[in-house]
Amino acid sequence: MLIGVVSDTHGHVEYARQAVRMLESLQVECVLHCGDIGSPSIPPLFADWPTHYVFGNVDYDDDVLRTAIEAAGGVCHGMFGAIDLAGRKIAMLHSHDAQRFCETIASGDYDLVCYGHTHKAEHHQQGPTLVLNPGALYRATPHSLAVVELPELTVTGVPL
Repeated sequence: MLIGVVSDTHGHVEYARQAVRMLESLQVECVLHCGDIGSPSIPPLFADWPTHYVFGNVDYDDDVLRTAIEAAGGVCHGMFGAIDLAGRKIAMLHSHDAQRFCETIASGDYDLVCYGHTHKAEHHQQGPTLVLNPGALYRATPHSLAVVELPELTVTGVPL
């Protein structure tokens, strides 16, 4: 199973459209959005996939965003998401709550922890957990996303 991981759209529709076109070309089956959605205009762009969202520090109007996510067929997890895909336990959070971020990784409860906030793409192994930031679709050079092959947990960074 191939999943797409994005973060930090900050309401910028054109950058999000570029990501959507790339995810379509890669034929992902599911998308994870790691926060700083920024606008209710973003979730409809990802409506072709089962898409999971968490809020970030610039997602001020939770009710409006939650409504847009649900209207687009997505799943809103609030500030923290825990999902199972292809036999893997995955946590999603924005990481602006540094304590919760560190505790999530240190728990060893997850195979994959996806996060945003820093606008810097990176991934590393910490104990049994793969930690992944796909980069950002706004205020990053280059804009980027990541794809993860499950259950293998093979990460590919994708500059846009």
